[in-house]
Amino acid sequence: MSSDASSPRDYSETLFLPQTDFPMRAGLPQREPEFLARWRGIDLYGRLRAQSAGRRKYVLHDGPPYANGDLHIGHALNKILKDVVVRTKQMDGFDSNYVPGWDCHGLPIEWKVEEGYRARGLNKDEVPVNEFRQECRAYAEHWIGVQSAQFQRLGVTGDWDDPYTTMKFASEAQIAREIMTFARTGQLYRGSKPVMWSVVEKTALAEAEIEYAEFLSDTVFVAFPLEALDGASVVIWTTTPWTLPGNRAVAYSDRIAYGLYEVTEAPEDNWAKVGARYLLADALAEGVFKAAKVTGFAKVRDVPAADLEGLVAAHPLAHLGYDFAVPLLAGDHVTDDAGTGFVHTAPGHGREDFELWMDHRFDLETRGISSKIPYTVDADGFLTKDAPGFTGRSVITDKGEKGDANAAVIEALVAAGRLVARGKLRHQYPHSWRSKKPVIFRNTPQWFIHMDRDIDGPADTLRSRALAAIEATAFYPPQGKNRLRGMIEARPDWVVSRQRAWGVPITVFTHKETGEVLNDPAVDRRIADAFEAEGADAWFADDGSRFLGNDHALSDYDKVRDILDVWFDSGSTHAYVLDQRSDLSPKRAVDGGEDTVLYLEGSDQHRGWFHSSLLESCGTRGRAPYDALLTHGFVLDEQGRKMSKSLGNIVAPQKVIEQSGADILRLWVVTSDYADDLRIGPEILKTATDAYRKLRNTLRWMLGALAHFDGAAVQRAELPELERYMLHRLAEVDAEVTAAYDAFDFKRGFAALFTFLTNDLSAFYFDVRKDALYCDPASSVTRRACLTVIDRLFATLVTRLAPLLPFTAEEAWLSRHPSEDGSVHLELYALADASFVDPALAAKWDGVRKVRRAVTGALEIERAAKRIGSSLEAAPVVHVTDPELAAALKGVDLAEVAITSAVTLTSDEAPADAFRLPDVAGVAVVPAKAAGRKCARSWKISPEVGSDPAYPDVTPRDARALREWDAAHGRAA
Repeated sequence: MSSDASSPRDYSETLFLPQTDFPMRAGLPQREPEFLARWRGIDLYGRLRAQSAGRRKYVLHDGPPYANGDLHIGHALNKILKDVVVRTKQMDGFDSNYVPGWDCHGLPIEWKVEEGYRARGLNKDEVPVNEFRQECRAYAEHWIGVQSAQFQRLGVTGDWDDPYTTMKFASEAQIAREIMTFARTGQLYRGSKPVMWSVVEKTALAEAEIEYAEFLSDTVFVAFPLEALDGASVVIWTTTPWTLPGNRAVAYSDRIAYGLYEVTEAPEDNWAKVGARYLLADALAEGVFKAAKVTGFAKVRDVPAADLEGLVAAHPLAHLGYDFAVPLLAGDHVTDDAGTGFVHTAPGHGREDFELWMDHRFDLETRGISSKIPYTVDADGFLTKDAPGFTGRSVITDKGEKGDANAAVIEALVAAGRLVARGKLRHQYPHSWRSKKPVIFRNTPQWFIHMDRDIDGPADTLRSRALAAIEATAFYPPQGKNRLRGMIEARPDWVVSRQRAWGVPITVFTHKETGEVLNDPAVDRRIADAFEAEGADAWFADDGSRFLGNDHALSDYDKVRDILDVWFDSGSTHAYVLDQRSDLSPKRAVDGGEDTVLYLEGSDQHRGWFHSSLLESCGTRGRAPYDALLTHGFVLDEQGRKMSKSLGNIVAPQKVIEQSGADILRLWVVTSDYADDLRIGPEILKTATDAYRKLRNTLRWMLGALAHFDGAAVQRAELPELERYMLHRLAEVDAEVTAAYDAFDFKRGFAALFTFLTNDLSAFYFDVRKDALYCDPASSVTRRACLTVIDRLFATLVTRLAPLLPFTAEEAWLSRHPSEDGSVHLELYALADASFVDPALAAKWDGVRKVRRAVTGALEIERAAKRIGSSLEAAPVVHVTDPELAAALKGVDLAEVAITSAVTLTSDEAPADAFRLPDVAGVAVVPAKAAGRKCARSWKISPEVGSDPAYPDVTPRDARALREWDAAHGRAA
C-alpha cells in the first residue's frame, strides 16, 4: 500500500532498532547484592568446584588478614586482585579454588582486648589465662564475620562457608607440629640476643611489626680513656646514652684514617678542656670539635688503624663499678660518614654490636676479658642491677614516653669528666606499628630458629634452602626476587618467641638442669592430639604432666610458656591449608605435577608473610610453599599522600560501594598500575565511572542489536570484508588480553578490551553498520553477517570482562542468555578464532580507516559551521593520491563507511583549501552537499528516492526492506 501524503507512514515499526531490558543506568549499589544472593541461591561456588574436578589446579593461597577491624582500601585492593586472578584462571580452564583465611592470634587482637580491659580499669594479668584467651577468640570471631561480609560485597567468590583460620583447633595442632619439627631437627634453640622490644606491649617484636617515625633523641660524645696512647681518649657518639652501662667494646675500621688531636683553645667551663687529647677519624674531627664548642685544636699525629689492634680502654663510668677493660675491636660496620669514626658497642643492645662481640668472644676470653653479655634493661624498660648506679632508672615508660635513664647517664658522665659534647637529634626511629610507641633493643632470653646450622648434611642450612627456593620461584614484578633474596641473605636467626598470652605456645619442654629440649615423638603426638580436640588452650589448662606421660617426670622439666611469633602461625598456613585440604592440595612441579601455587600480597610482605612462609616451609619441607609471588603497592590519595584521619583523605571501600558499586571499585583496581603505589580519590573514581559508562553503553547496544538475531550465523566464506576485519581485530585483542592476564597485567588487559570496545567497535564498526542493521531487509547478508559477528564479539568480550567486572558481566550475560541457574562465571572464555588473523586484510582496512578519519574530520568542520546537520547531508569529494590508500579503497563503499549519502573518489590533486589531516598523507577532502531527496526511512539523501512507485518516499534499498516486512506481516504493498 502506498503512502498517503496527508498521513505519512510511520516507518519506525519496520526498523530493526535495538531492543533490550539491559538498563542504561547500572544501579550497581542496588543490583549487586541481588547478584550475590543469586549466586548463593544457585550455589555458584559449589558448581564451579564440581565442574572443575580433574582439571589442573591453580591455587591462590590467601594471605590471612588480621581479624581486628573494618576493611580499609588496602584490603579491598588486595582481595579484588586475588579475585581477578582466581576468576581469570578459572575461566581459562583451571580448577582455581579460593579459600579465604584469617590471622587470629598475636598482638593485633590481644592489644584490642587489652584496650577494653584498660578502659574498664581491669588488669589482664589478674584474669585466668584461658579466660583471657577466650575473649581474644570471641573478638576474632566477631571480626571474621564482619570482614567476611565486607569481602563478599566486593564480589569475591570463594569458600566463605569454610574458610581457614589460624585459631581453628586443627590449625593450632598443625602449628604445634611444625614448631616441634623444628625442635626435633635441632633448628630450634633458646638463646640470648638483643631483640626489638616493646615496653608498652611487653614483648619482642619482629621486623615486620616495626615502622619508623620521627623521634627526638639525646646525643652524646663520650671519651673512653686509652692509657696506652699518651693519655688520650677514644671518642664515641651515640643517640642512646642509656645503653652506655651495657658498653663492652669500642669498634673501629681498618679502612678509616685516624689521628690524635689536642684541644688548644676552649671556653673555661667547657667539657672538652684545653690539653685534652682525643682519637678521632680525620674526616670527622672538625665536626666533633665544633659540636664540643672547641675553638682551637691541632692534630698531634696520624694513628694508623693497625696500631689500634689489641688496645683496651677504660669505661667512662668506671667510678660507678664499670671497672673492666673495654677492648677496641675492628668492625666492618664502622664508617666515617657520621659520628667520630668509632662506634660504642653494647652487645646487649644492637644486632651489629652483638655479632661483633660474638665474633671475638673466644679471643676475648683468652685475653682475660669476660664475654658475658649483661641484661641491663628489664621487660618494663627499667635498668637492672647489671647497670650499677642506674638501677631502677626508666628507659621507656609503660606509656611509651622517654624515661629518666638518659638524663641520669649524662649526669654521671659529666661528673666523671668523660662527656665531650651533647645535643639533640630528630630522626627516624623504630616504633611498634600497633602501639605507635618507640621500641628498644634489649638482650633477652628468646627462642630462635637457626639460619646457618646444618640440617640434613653439610651446607644444608635454612638460609641455603631458602635462597635456592627463591631461584625456583617466579616473581611478579621481577624486582621482588632481589628484594626477598637480599633480606634472606642478611637476616639473623629467626626470633620465634613472644611474651604474650594469645596464640599457639612453643610446645616444648626443657630439662631443668641441662636446658636441653625434650625430643620424644610420643610426647609430641599427645600434644598435637590434645590441640586437635581442645585447641591450644590445652597447653595452659594444667601443669603439662599429661603430655609427658609416664616416661618423664614433671619435676625434671619446665614447660615453655612463650607464645609463637604470629608470623610463624601465618607462615605455617601451607601446612594446614594447602597440605590438608583435598580441594586445594596441589601436585606441584617439585613433586612431578603441573599445579601452581601463587601467593599475592602487598610488597611489604617480602619481609612478612612471603618471608616467614618461605623459612617455615624450607625448614620443614626443604622447599618454598609457593611457585610464584605477586606483589602490589600501597594506596595513596590523589596527591600521593598516605591516608590518615588527620588529613581527612581516607577513602573507605564501603563508602565507594554504597555510592557507586563494587564494580567501580574493581574497575579502579584493574585500571591502576598496582606494581607501584596506587592513588584513589573522587576525581580518579569519576574517571573510572566515566569509563564504566562507556563500556556499559557499548554492551547495551550489542544486546539491543542481538535482540534481532535468530541464531542463524552467516558462514565464514560469506562474511563481507569489514566483518572479517573485525574478527581479525578481535583475535588480535584476545591474544593481547591472554598475554596480559597470564602476566597478571590487568591494566594492559583491560586497556586492550576498552580501546577495542570504544574505538574499534562503538566509534567505528557499530557506527558504520548501524544503517545496515537498522534498515536493511531481514534477508540481507550484510545485516545477518553483522549480527553473526556481534554475537561472537559479545561472547568473547563479556567472558573476558567477567573476572574484572563480575556483576556487570553477569547482568549482560543473563540479558543475552536468560536462565534460572546459568551464569557467565560457569563459562570458559569464548576465545576468538585465531585463524581469522589476516594481516593483509587488516592493512587494507587500516588504510580505509585513515581515509574515513579525514572525511569525518572535514565534516566536523562543516557541522560546527552549521553548513550541514547530519553527516548524511554530505556527499564529499575525496582526493586520494596515495597509491596504497587508493588500492585499499577498491571494493569499499566509502559513503557507507564514512556515513555520508554519497562520496566521489578521485585521484586528482585537491585544491589548496581542501581539508587535510597532518598524519594522513595523500588524502584531501572537499565537502559538498548530497543531491536528491531525503529517504523517509533511512534519512539518506539520494536521487533514487521514489524510484519504486509502491514506496515513493524511500530509497530502493528501503523499498525492498519494506516489501519484505509487509509480506511477513500480511500487509499489502
